[in-house]
Amino acid sequence: MEFETIDVSIDGPRGALTLNRPDKLNPLSPLTLREIERAARWFDEHDDLKVVVVSGRGRAFSAGADVAAFGLAKNTGRTPRDDADNGWRMARAMDEMRAVAVAKIRGWCVGGGLVLAGVCDLRVAASDTRFSIPEVELGIPLAWGGIPRLVREIGPALTKELVMTCREFGPDEAKAAGFLNRVVEPDQLDDEVEKLVHNLLRMPKLALLATKVHTNAVTESMVGTARSWADGDGLLSGLSDDECEASRQKYMQRVRDKH
Repeated sequence: MEFETIDVSIDGPRGALTLNRPDKLNPLSPLTLREIERAARWFDEHDDLKVVVVSGRGRAFSAGADVAAFGLAKNTGRTPRDDADNGWRMARAMDEMRAVAVAKIRGWCVGGGLVLAGVCDLRVAASDTRFSIPEVELGIPLAWGGIPRLVREIGPALTKELVMTCREFGPDEAKAAGFLNRVVEPDQLDDEVEKLVHNLLRMPKLALLATKVHTNAVTESMVGTARSWADGDGLLSGLSDDECEASRQKYMQRVRDKH
């Protein structure tokens, strides 16, 4: 399967999905979101598959949504709403993928990147990982079903705080909140993920994948991720609001000044 912004592979019962724009810290453009959705559906065509490791090439998992690329669907045959819905469809496809998804997280895991990690079933992070959810400061609500998925993983009060304040947080806090399964030193991340994958692969496929489906069915009845289908409306509203645009420009300037 050939893609422009991600690499995918399968080796027997295990697969890999790697975000592959390391020079830009693996941003999630509309194209990347569509490719992840296609990859998740493609993995489902392989009956022997048990586990897929999701990671980012280079020094970051993902810098999050490529905000500058949204709403630029002119001359592509797509509408701005099509682009706004890409993240929601990606998250649904990853949720519905039969194989167990294991997120291997290092460096920055920001906004939409955190949503991508959140739709994985298990998450292992290096101790130097940094998380943030800057969407509100960017003038857009957290979309892609991110709110119900965060409520599912860490509860409503902490979800509100992290999303409303946009503050950075580290892997120890993320693990204490229940978002991460393990935190290890950066040089141990690959080995720790391999141990976890090896343990999963030795389990019988029917029971392993049934556990994923059963757990997801329970949590879906609790938080209703499907109800986030209208997230795209909030995204488009934020992109056209003057106060939101001013906040977005201040945020982007601050990021540029940092680097």
